[in-house]
Amino acid sequence: MSLQYTGSSIFYTELAQVPLPVSANFIGGDVARVTYSVRDHDRNIKRYITKTFDNQCTTSHDSSEIKASTTSPSKTRQAILREVANNKRFVEIWAGSQLEASLDVSNYHQAFLTDDFLYSLSFSPSETSLIYTAEFEATDDDPYNKFKYTPHFGDTSRAKKASPDFTRATKQNLTLVALPGQCTVTKPILFAQATFATEDTIFASGHEYTSDGRLLGAKGCFNRPMGIWQLTLPKGSLSSSSASRITPPNRSCRSPRVLFHDNQPIKLFWFSNPIGGPHASSVSIESRDLITGINAVLVPTVFEPTTPNGFPGLYTEYNMPTSPFLRFADRVYIVLQSIWRSRTTILFIDSQSGAITDATELGDGPLYSWTVHATDNKNQLICSRSTPTTPWEVLLGSLDQHDTLDWKVLDRPILSSTTKEALDDLMPSIIPITARAPTESLLIQSKKASTNGCPKPVCVTIPHGGPHTTSTTAFTPGVIALALEGYTLNLPNYTGSMGFGQTYIQKLLGHCGSMDVEDVAESVRELVRRGVTENGRQVVTGGSHGGFIAAHLIGKHPTLFNAASLRNPVISVGELATGTDIPDWVYAEFGILSDTGSYTSPTSNFNSNSLPSLTISNSNSLASPASTALTPTPHTHTPPPPLMTPNTYTALFTASPIAHVDHITAPVLIIIGEDDLRVVPGQGIGFYHAIKGRVRAGTGTGDENENGTESGTGTRKEKPKGVVEMLSFPGESHAIDGVEAARISFEATRDWFKVFAEG
Repeated sequence: MSLQYTGSSIFYTELAQVPLPVSANFIGGDVARVTYSVRDHDRNIKRYITKTFDNQCTTSHDSSEIKASTTSPSKTRQAILREVANNKRFVEIWAGSQLEASLDVSNYHQAFLTDDFLYSLSFSPSETSLIYTAEFEATDDDPYNKFKYTPHFGDTSRAKKASPDFTRATKQNLTLVALPGQCTVTKPILFAQATFATEDTIFASGHEYTSDGRLLGAKGCFNRPMGIWQLTLPKGSLSSSSASRITPPNRSCRSPRVLFHDNQPIKLFWFSNPIGGPHASSVSIESRDLITGINAVLVPTVFEPTTPNGFPGLYTEYNMPTSPFLRFADRVYIVLQSIWRSRTTILFIDSQSGAITDATELGDGPLYSWTVHATDNKNQLICSRSTPTTPWEVLLGSLDQHDTLDWKVLDRPILSSTTKEALDDLMPSIIPITARAPTESLLIQSKKASTNGCPKPVCVTIPHGGPHTTSTTAFTPGVIALALEGYTLNLPNYTGSMGFGQTYIQKLLGHCGSMDVEDVAESVRELVRRGVTENGRQVVTGGSHGGFIAAHLIGKHPTLFNAASLRNPVISVGELATGTDIPDWVYAEFGILSDTGSYTSPTSNFNSNSLPSLTISNSNSLASPASTALTPTPHTHTPPPPLMTPNTYTALFTASPIAHVDHITAPVLIIIGEDDLRVVPGQGIGFYHAIKGRVRAGTGTGDENENGTESGTGTRKEKPKGVVEMLSFPGESHAIDGVEAARISFEATRDWFKVFAEG
C-alpha cells in the first residue's frame, strides 16, 4: 500500500504558524522589543515580525528585511543590518525613530553572516564604531580561484564558501573598513563573534582548521577547535590589527561577553568545552580579569548531581545572550537558560563566586521550559516560556527593591477555540524509566482517552537526535500536533542526553546502537507496564540519531513497532564517515580509537599550562598578551586524522541499523533533505533500496520467542517485508525545516501511521 494524502492538518498548520520569539532587546532604557519568526504557509516563506512593548501600547511591524540588529550601550541607538530585494544590503544606525546614518554595502561584501557560530554585531563603547561579520567579496577573475574548493562550516553553510571578514563601520559619514577575518599565527584562524571592549580592543572567537585542512561542521557542535582571541587595533588606524589567543588550545571556547563597570571593561566571560569527544557536553564558564590578565573557571564541569534532582551542570545554547548580565544585591549575575533533566530553566550565576540559583524552579506548577532573550544589564530581563501544550508566551522579569523577581506577561499567542480545547485535553508528565535510570520520558496523553477503556491510543515513540540533545518540555508544533491527531507520545531521554550530568553523556560513547536503543525500548515496556499504552499499538519516528535509533528498533525488535517514519536517518555509520560534515562524530561516539591522530588533534604542542606573560601598559588599559603569544615550541609532526580501515568499518557496520535490515517487517517511511551535509542523502536512499529489495513474505526474526512473538509482548509473528516509501526534498538540509517541507513531512508521517499504526 502506497502513501496516500488525506488532506492538510488543521492542527499542525495553525500551531506551526504561531509566532516563535527568537530575539529581544531593550530600547530607550526599559522598552522591550521582541522579534518573532512566523511560518507563512500561504506564501511558503518564513517571515519576521517585531513587536515593541511600552507602558501605553504595543506596536508591531514586519521585519523580514532585518538580518540582525543590536542596541548600543546607552540604549539610545540601534544598529540594523538590512537586506532588501536584489541582494541590496544596508547598514543603518537609528536613534529612536530617526535614521542617523545609512550605507549601501552591497558592493563591499557578500551576505551578512548571522549563524550562531559566525555572527558579530557590536557597538564600540563610544558608539562611534560598529563591527559585524560578512562574507568576503571575491574579486579575483582567475577562473581557477572561482571554482577552487574552499572548506565551509558544514550543514546549512554550503553557500558560505568565502572566508568571513569583519567590517567596521565608523559613524563619521558611515565609512567601512574591512578587518581581516583570518590570520595566520601558526595556522589559519577564522574570526567571528566579535565584541568591542574598548575603542581599539576587540575580543572574538577564532575557528581553526584541522590538520588536514577541514572546517568541521559547527552547527550543534560544542567541541570544535576554537578559542578566544584578543584583537588590538593600532591607534589611529582601522585597517590593520594584531591578534593573540588568550585561551588554551585544548578547550573549545566561544561566545565572549564583556562586563563593564562605570563604562570600563573589567571582565570577559565565555563558554568552554573540551575539544574532541562528544559533540555536546557539560558547558563550563570561564573568565578573564581584564585588569590583571588572569584566567579562571567560574562554573566547572559537573559530572554527577549531588542529589537525584540536583544541579546537573550547564547545558546551554551555543551562545550566551548578547546582554547576559543582571545587577542586584550589590552583585552581578550572568543569566542563562540551561537544560535541567527534561526541561530548560533560568539560572542566575554569580559572576564572582559562580554560585548558581535556579530562578524558575519547577515546583508543582506547569512543566515550563524557559528561554532567556535579553537583559537591560540592570534589573530586567525578557524571556519566553512554554509547556508541551502551551505555545510560547513572552514575559518581562523585573527585580524590585527587595530583589524579588516579578513576572509580567507581555504577549500570548491567540489560538482558535477548537485548538485551545484540544490542547486542554492533553496531559504532559515526566515518567522515570527505573530499570534504566536516570533515563526518563516525557509523556503526552489525552486526559479523556487515558480514562476510557481499551483499546488504548496508539503510542508514538520519538527518540531525539544528537545523541547529545534532549527532548524538553518546550512547545514543539510538529510533536504536539501528533498528539492532537489522537496519539499518545513517548519522548525518552536516553543515556547520553544532556541535562543529567557529564558522566551520563560519556557513558554512551562506544555504546551507540546498543545502550541508547535499549533505553528507548525499555521506555516502551515501562509505559506498557504502567497501563499507559499496550502491546501491538506502537509506532516509532525519529530524525538523525533519532532515526538511527528508530531504524535499530525495527530491526532488533521487529515485532515491537507496527510502523516507522525516519527523517535523514543514520543507517550505515562506516559509510557516513567519509561524507558527513562531522567525520569526528563517527569515531568519538562509537568509541573508535585510532593509532594515528584525530580530527581534533591540536596542530601544535603549545603548553596550555604556560600561557604567555601579561603586561599592563597603564591603569586604564586592558591587560595584553605578550607579542610572542602562541609561538609554539618546535615539534616533529601532527598525526593526520584517521582513515577508514576494514576493521573499523566492520565494527561500525555491526553498530549500524543496516546490519539488521533483514529482520525489518514494519512498514518504513523515509524522509530526506537533498542538501543534507550532516547525514548525507545516500544514507536514507540506501536504506530505502535495502528494504525494498527484500519484498517478500516473511516471519520476524531477532528477539522473538519460540512462538514467533517478541518475548513478553504476545504480538503477532508474521508481517510482509519490504513495505517502504520515501520522500525527497530538494534544497532542504538536515533539519528539513522549510515551511512546505516541514508541513508535508508531518502530514506524511501522520498518513503513514493512519494506515499502518494498528498493524
